[in-house]
Amino acid sequence: MPPDMDDIVRLSKQRGFVFPSAEIYGGFRSTYDYGPLGVLMLRNVKNEWWRAMVQLRHDVVGLDAAILSGPRIWEASGHLANFTDPLVDCRSCKERWREDHLEPDEKDGQVHCPNCGSTDLTPARAFNLMFKTHAGPVEDEGSVAYLRPETAQGHFVNFLNVLQTSRKRPPFGIAQVGKSFRNEITPGNFVFRTREFEQMELEYFVPPADAPKWFDYWKHERLEWYVDLGIPRDMLRLRDHDREELSHYSAGTSDVEFRFPWGWGELEGIANRTDYDLKAHTEASGVRLEYYDQATNERYVPYVIEPAAGATRTMMAFLIAAFAEDEIGGEKRTVLRLHPRIAPYQLAVLPLSKKDTLVPVAEEVLRILQPIAMCDYDETQSIGRRYRRQDEIGTPLAVTVDFDTLEDRAVTIRDRDTTTQVRVPIDGLAEEVRSRLGF
Repeated sequence: MPPDMDDIVRLSKQRGFVFPSAEIYGGFRSTYDYGPLGVLMLRNVKNEWWRAMVQLRHDVVGLDAAILSGPRIWEASGHLANFTDPLVDCRSCKERWREDHLEPDEKDGQVHCPNCGSTDLTPARAFNLMFKTHAGPVEDEGSVAYLRPETAQGHFVNFLNVLQTSRKRPPFGIAQVGKSFRNEITPGNFVFRTREFEQMELEYFVPPADAPKWFDYWKHERLEWYVDLGIPRDMLRLRDHDREELSHYSAGTSDVEFRFPWGWGELEGIANRTDYDLKAHTEASGVRLEYYDQATNERYVPYVIEPAAGATRTMMAFLIAAFAEDEIGGEKRTVLRLHPRIAPYQLAVLPLSKKDTLVPVAEEVLRILQPIAMCDYDETQSIGRRYRRQDEIGTPLAVTVDFDTLEDRAVTIRDRDTTTQVRVPIDGLAEEVRSRLGF
């Protein structure tokens, strides 16, 4: 079973993974800052996604599109007309809720305000989730701009640019990692649903007849990515959307869901977006977004398969899946059994003492290891307490420099999960560490 969410939130704050944003001013609702450990882990999650989706493939290239854009893109994509939530207001306490998140009470059959219990709710009205702003010194209709609610449209409007410069041909993909913004009315569950978040999206362009095959392919690939990086298979599932759930552009969508402490929640959606987006932008811009196959003398508008994941909620899922409590020598410990590629630090260098005789050797060991992986260096408190701290933040290996090191030029490597310790010569340390981490 997943750990209690309070334990995850407490660990995140105490150990420097996630802080409430602007906390000294009372915080700003649904915004979070990523601390020294959180920024490392979030970067690792994004890097692993990029490694799997771009580095280890020959059919995908990268993109970093602008966050700010004019309204024509969002008119063409359908976001201005369709990217809405149905909202109701409570006339008693003035709180606002999504109508589709409210269930009738089993006793009286009426919908109650979750905050005060009142049934005096306004009729539902559509609320667009896009953040609207103005570009330039004059705030008028001609200066309206939007913060992107998804990264995907940058892929579509750059389709021809990428096609012409990368020399790719369908099937091929464009990958992007970046910030998106949605004016969510009911954000919550820690970093699961926030107004500012990071997405990891691939738009994979395929011949129309091949779309079903590639849709199935990417469903499998994306599920296995989470398993390969340490999430137990029984904490994941693929759920196909019912027809009434489908977005206006989708011919089929399947979510990779994770078993959070509050229930199943989406980590990633894999959608068959058909040719909706390229055709919509072709019509709006007057520029033909299509592919010409010289071998067959055929022109066609590719279909698009889109795996789109949330980086921040994915990081939280890895934290939850890795959280464990056990006993070592009769003493209770908290441990994050994170995959080495996801852990904030892969290595900790721990001199047994702060004495001048040990510190130079410990710093030498640190310099050997830093080019290999991210290293923590800690020389305060007892060695046992330092081991517990490294366990709690998920560091796979701790390297201890002790007084025997001065004589035998060897150090002790301690494994986070098994707590076993082995003695390794400094001269062979780099090779041993690489082998253990799989780097």
